[in-house]
Amino acid sequence: MGGSKSLDVAQAYAVRLMQHLVVPTFVLNPKRQVVIWNRACERLTGVRATEIIGTNEHWRAFYETKRYCLADLVALGRPDKLSTLYSQHAVPEDGLGFCAENWCVMPRLGNQLYLAIDAGPIHDEDGKLIAVVETLRDMTDQKRAEAALKTLAASDGLTGLANRRSFDQTLAMEWSRAERTKKPLSLVLVDVDHFKLYNDLHGHQRGDECLRVVASIIGETALRPADLSARYGGEEFAIVMPETEQKAAVKVAERLRSTLAKLQLNHGAAGAGPWVTFSIGIATRVPDETVQADWLLTKADEALYAAKHAGRNRVVCADHILATLAQAGAEQGHADPVSKQNLAARGR
Repeated sequence: MGGSKSLDVAQAYAVRLMQHLVVPTFVLNPKRQVVIWNRACERLTGVRATEIIGTNEHWRAFYETKRYCLADLVALGRPDKLSTLYSQHAVPEDGLGFCAENWCVMPRLGNQLYLAIDAGPIHDEDGKLIAVVETLRDMTDQKRAEAALKTLAASDGLTGLANRRSFDQTLAMEWSRAERTKKPLSLVLVDVDHFKLYNDLHGHQRGDECLRVVASIIGETALRPADLSARYGGEEFAIVMPETEQKAAVKVAERLRSTLAKLQLNHGAAGAGPWVTFSIGIATRVPDETVQADWLLTKADEALYAAKHAGRNRVVCADHILATLAQAGAEQGHADPVSKQNLAARGR
């Protein structure tokens, strides 16, 4: 009898201790009903213990639609569900319980939190499951700081677009993806016409302001989440457009060109015309094993050169280069303004 009373006292003490832990903690019984929901958990979720104890509704504190929490997976013995429910997860070396990290929508609070979660089983002397304990750590500030640093490392300091390193990585990744999916990949190269003359006339500070303006046009025009707008170098920009046919890429490029034209950003340098303009080259391909990603870059670059040689302020596709140059040559009274061979050995 005394032993039973001592056990009851120990259990009551354990419950009180858990209630006052600064770590948000809740406990499920083998039926996955909440038996403990401590005060720190109330503060983290905005859900009071009186609302949740005795129910299976603990998911409501973290998600808008019904789904398993980590403690449920421990109680059910379902490690196979970890990868579908959590962005980061692991099984400890001792095999007891699971660890995970995840964004939770926190419906009661109305904001998202990034939580590090640990869930472990409690067994009796016979090895029978009697409870599962889940503890939570709010890592939102750390996660957002990491994301900010990652974004900063991938961004061009002047324009805020992706930088050259990010562009190179994205182009390689999207080329490999398109090779697997057999979908077209388009690359748009954009160059600010006569930018050296602009700098010489207006100064480098105005030149930087000009680049920021045109970068904002490029960033706002390429609106699809899958597209990447980047500063390729100097006054040259690039847009990587996965799963995009040439016709769609041309529409984006023409919208870029016309948006800048309507803005009438003053240029005025001798030989450059009154307004700042874009020359744009486009290349599109369904990747295969015969070429690498640099093929797309080379072709878009050749198309950009053709656009500049043909008079600037225009869009040229890689498979229309010769026709464009022939037309420009006819208009200027030259039979063959640029040969196919010297496209690769040029200087702008």
